Amino acid sequence: MKALGIILAGGNSSRMRNLSDKRAIAAMPVGCSYRSIDFTLSNMTNSRIQTVAVLSQYNARSLNEHLNSSKWWNFGRKQGGLFLFAPTVTADNSWWYRGTADAMWQNIDFLKKRHEPYVVIASGDCVYKMDFAPALEYHVQKQADITVVCAKAPDGDDISRFGTVKIENDGVISAFEEKPMLAHSNIVSTGVYIMRRRKLIELLEQCNQEGRYNFVTDILIRYLGMKSIYAYMLDTYWSNIASVESYYRTNMDFLKPEVRKFFFNEEPKIYSKAYDQPPAKFNVGSSVKNSLVGSGCIINSQVENSVIFKKVFVGNNSIIRNSIILNGAYIGDNVRVENCIVESNETLLSDTNYIGEGEIRIVTENNNRFGV
Repeated sequence: MKALGIILAGGNSSRMRNLSDKRAIAAMPVGCSYRSIDFTLSNMTNSRIQTVAVLSQYNARSLNEHLNSSKWWNFGRKQGGLFLFAPTVTADNSWWYRGTADAMWQNIDFLKKRHEPYVVIASGDCVYKMDFAPALEYHVQKQADITVVCAKAPDGDDISRFGTVKIENDGVISAFEEKPMLAHSNIVSTGVYIMRRRKLIELLEQCNQEGRYNFVTDILIRYLGMKSIYAYMLDTYWSNIASVESYYRTNMDFLKPEVRKFFFNEEPKIYSKAYDQPPAKFNVGSSVKNSLVGSGCIINSQVENSVIFKKVFVGNNSIIRNSIILNGAYIGDNVRVENCIVESNETLLSDTNYIGEGEIRIVTENNNRFGV
């Protein structure tokens, strides 16, 4: 495919509460086996995009560790590769990324040195499958300056988190509202954009000269009506995880057979970094219903309608219901967890209860595991 990929993975969101205290949103665990960024990376490699740049900034250590080798996603070694870019202090610049457009501008030398005629820009906090090749063909056919991949907002999601669009019959975007208080459309931008590389360089340089730093407000919305901006509809599963509620709902969606089949069984595959863990162990007295349980787990109790990530231990006579337990958590005996997200490597002491009432509860106890 004659395009290079740029993944914007540097942002943070207060809507994630303390879930993003440990990691970037793009590094959030999803679906028992993946990180959020795995979906975009897999879409890139499945679309035969061989050169991908990941722009990280906030709390990037966990993300960078996950991306320590391009082999898991099979990016080209001689013709391309996986590049990680973080803000860099130079003689000319000492800023952190001040926005999505500024993040790309600070790495504009990378864009200028590449030879691919097109660029696919995507965010690292969405769960979906997409072949970018038909979208690029659509972009070329329409002779568009920018193509925005759009989707119907998931049922029950807060549309004010997104950019909403109005699309004319010929596919032209006639209106774009960024995070509106009152949305007039349930069609939202997925954060995937297709442009000619030279056009992107031109617009980024113009934005920087004018002191503008955000791709959506300072390029998409500002040039709406002046540039040819089209919408390309994505009609399969799509979800943005950048809030506690959407993160919880997205993981719970993996308990639905049709969603599991779509991501786990149907081609093309979603790839992730492999970890050598033993299979999950279910001891006598355990009961697991409608749940996903990751490798390396030891389950001694009741688990129902939950997603249990890798290396989780659940003690005796405990109940885990409607919850997400992240990697490496230790849950003692006689513990009840309902409607919660338990942070990674947390220890829940025996004879304790954690119940989310009214909203999803995030459990971060910081207990001493060796005192259990």
